[in-house]
Amino acid sequence: MDKKKMDEFKVKGEELLKKVKEIIHEGNIRKIIIKNDSGKTYLEIPVTIGVVGVVLAPVWAAIGALAALASQFTIQVIKKEVKEKPSAKKE
Repeated sequence: MDKKKMDEFKVKGEELLKKVKEIIHEGNIRKIIIKNDSGKTYLEIPVTIGVVGVVLAPVWAAIGALAALASQFTIQVIKKEVKEKPSAKKE
């Protein structure tokens, strides 16, 4: 069975870009969703294995601009699906 894992972080505006970079560097991420404190989605970032460096430059600029819009943000991180191993039944 496949399961998606979702984590959520609350950060201040000035910490937004730093936290998103940290999350991406952890790896195993499918999507990052950035919302304001009232729940409005500002940005959804699909993250793939091949996305690095220059490709992310416009994303960093957009996140930096978002940081000026609100004092609090929620970052939702949807991790890649993990396949569960079938459990062995002991009889």
